[in-house]
Amino acid sequence: MKRSRFSEEQIIGILREHEAGVKTRRGLPEARHQQRDVLQVEGEKYGGMDVSDARRLKALEDENSKLKKLLAETMLDNAILKDIAAKKW
Repeated sequence: MKRSRFSEEQIIGILREHEAGVKTRRGLPEARHQQRDVLQVEGEKYGGMDVSDARRLKALEDENSKLKKLLAETMLDNAILKDIAAKKW
């Protein structure tokens, strides 16, 4: 997944400025349609959030990815044990 060059705090700040009508130029694309697309994509994820909410979201996403990895490893171990148990020795 492509990583954003802005932190969550910066994205939320930029979105708030945009909602207030302030023109932002902090590294956003110069073309208006590209800027609008960037704000729309980031706004879908961070719209209406505070910085603390964004940090909590990131922590939950990290925890979720770790749990998914543990589940995959456990399922693989389970499949190996079933395979071994099914063989006649």
